[in-house]
Amino acid sequence: MSSELSDSLTIWYRENRRDLAFRRTRDPYAILVAEVLLQRTRIASGLPYFERFMARFPTVADLAAASEEEVLKAWEGLGFYGRARNLRRAAKAVMRDHGGRIPGTFSGLRGLPGIGDYTAGAVASIAFGEAVPAIDGNAARVLARVFRLGGDFTRGEGRRRLMAIASSLVPAMEPGTHNQALMELGSTVCRPKAPRCPACPVHSLCGAFAEGRPEAYPERREQKPVPIVRVAFALAEREGRVLLVRRPADGLLAGLWALPGGEVPPQESETTVLRKALRGIGVKARLGGAIGTVRHTFSHRQWTGHVLRAHVPAMARLPEGAIWAGPKDLRRLPLVPLHRRVLEQSRL
Repeated sequence: MSSELSDSLTIWYRENRRDLAFRRTRDPYAILVAEVLLQRTRIASGLPYFERFMARFPTVADLAAASEEEVLKAWEGLGFYGRARNLRRAAKAVMRDHGGRIPGTFSGLRGLPGIGDYTAGAVASIAFGEAVPAIDGNAARVLARVFRLGGDFTRGEGRRRLMAIASSLVPAMEPGTHNQALMELGSTVCRPKAPRCPACPVHSLCGAFAEGRPEAYPERREQKPVPIVRVAFALAEREGRVLLVRRPADGLLAGLWALPGGEVPPQESETTVLRKALRGIGVKARLGGAIGTVRHTFSHRQWTGHVLRAHVPAMARLPEGAIWAGPKDLRRLPLVPLHRRVLEQSRL
């Protein structure tokens, strides 16, 4: 079955694959950037970022030499900013430990900071022709349906079983084409809902299709409700500049510049949190009314709250990690996207 499945996928892929910028190159660096950038990102949304990122950092040496702030600015709006920091760390490791050349094996790629099994498998197979699997969510869904895999295959024994099947299917010739075909099929045909089974090149081999209920695979895990967390931020302006602080190096939106404030503990008020945040950077301010609302859902929490006007009598001297940002700074710095929208609405 393995050769029949792989052959059918390859033929279908050559006739139906989408013409995407990162598929027009064999440059390992470009493929690495694409694979990291497009994780947990829709291709239509991610492609413009990929093209801009490659124009800004055309080589691994350019990326390694860039500051974290420059990389985060190029990534601004994509979310999951840890990917950007890991990609920069990997580039620095390539320059330091590999003579500026992307490692050509799965094991070498896997040894780079922040590079997991999927990314290492994708780059190794597509750029270097190593016969290793590259299983993203789309590919996993295809295999779950073809082989009627039950249980949780994101970890433990279920994951080992999935990877064993995936490894057995990768052909020695053109493994990268096989892996891309599997992912493309999951993205465009074997969709989570309303899969287009009649258009699938392997439906005759698919256990879920034969069973008559493809959407039953993979089994859906119970979704825990996303907690709602109150937040408050202050918009302080003075002499054409706005007060910004840099978020901590770890955690949510790490390293981005933001309006002062943050999450509000259950027993505190928005104004209490904002006064503490402003005092912490040596700013005396009188808080006014709300000038905007915050509603933003992350993968693990939902922010809801307000942006309050802060009236500052004088531009205080600020500690490291806080600045009075003018128009040039706002264009240069990586900002929390929802805060940039607030500033744009305030015409800053």
